[in-house]
Amino acid sequence: MMPLETPLTLPDDLSFETAIAVSQSLLDQMEQQALAEADLEAVLTQLVRSENGARGFFVTYLSDERSLADSPSPAIIQALKTSPDTVAPLMVKNLAMSTASAIAHRRNQDATAAQGSDRVQRRSTQLLQAIQSPTVEAHVAALATSLDTGAGDYAAFLDRWGYDTEQRQVIRQQLAATNLLA
Repeated sequence: MMPLETPLTLPDDLSFETAIAVSQSLLDQMEQQALAEADLEAVLTQLVRSENGARGFFVTYLSDERSLADSPSPAIIQALKTSPDTVAPLMVKNLAMSTASAIAHRRNQDATAAQGSDRVQRRSTQLLQAIQSPTVEAHVAALATSLDTGAGDYAAFLDRWGYDTEQRQVIRQQLAATNLLA
């Protein structure tokens, strides 16, 4: 475990790999109750200000097998709210990708991987609801529009991953379940 010294200052050019390592350390310290909420919020605020930092945090936090991420603390929610332009699109994509991946894993009869994708989907939905903001709602709506029309801001994302009709329908249903669509 890489102990985090507070105050910690992360570089603006944080790599994805370093963000994963910092995030893993955060989770380990959270599990051991060795990190004050204020320190957690400060480090996470720095992490999510960059795309690499936010991606590293989400890939670690959302997929972690421990139950830590099942009930995000107020510090986590507050930190995520500090960078809506970085956090919102990544969270919306995490929701879409985990939803589609769960379907693909079930088709391949990989129950373990499907459960992991279900966990990421559940946690992504919960975080989107918790950090609700106009920016989050705009990204949820934009993805819904792309799913409905095949065009728009998220069309290239959906096409790049090759999501089929069933996957797109289930992603759309999951977006509706967030209660963030107007």
